[in-house]
Amino acid sequence: MTFPQDFDLVTEPVRIAELEFMITRPRAAEDLIDETEYADDQRLPYWADLWPSGVALASELAELDLAGARILELGAGLSLPSLIALARGAHALATDWYPVALEFARANAAAAGLGELDTLEVDWSDPPGELFARGPFDLIIGADVAYERRHAVQLARLFAGAAGASTSLLIADPRRPDADALVSALVGAGWVHRRDERRVTGRPDEQGSIIYLHRFTRDG
Repeated sequence: MTFPQDFDLVTEPVRIAELEFMITRPRAAEDLIDETEYADDQRLPYWADLWPSGVALASELAELDLAGARILELGAGLSLPSLIALARGAHALATDWYPVALEFARANAAAAGLGELDTLEVDWSDPPGELFARGPFDLIIGADVAYERRHAVQLARLFAGAAGASTSLLIADPRRPDADALVSALVGAGWVHRRDERRVTGRPDEQGSIIYLHRFTRDG
């Protein structure tokens, strides 16, 4: 599988625990901004960058026993956490509302020798029935997915449809103000919440180097 060629591409090494991947992505995400797409639904090409929350989430997954687990990644972008899940023996379904993001995700998985990454185009405001038909999942993950307040209700509904009684959630967030709305929505829906902190090295998010790991379970 090849990468889309109509981009200025850069390939960089990313090391997570003992695993190292060569991740190919567009060189500058801001060059991909489409004013028409933004006017339609405030869509911005966040997928094209490796965000600190994604690295923190991937690092956390690298420490877990994921063999045989069915994992759903939301807002996957370049899908580094899903690559870790594959490397740890899980079945990962990476989802994003940008089809081209999923092209890069599949190509990076193939380049890493991880085989075929399962992907699905998903708009949180109108998720496809196929997503829920594929569930329930053992673990649902997301990195920096609560960057707008409107996403709290959308994601809470999506979690309700994709989760089962034993599903857990793991959300990495760089302390964005609107993440509190998502936490409140999930707690209000009966999820038990625990929060841990991780400090990332390298390029920090504009919120700083501390990443919150939000863990949700049904039974605590």
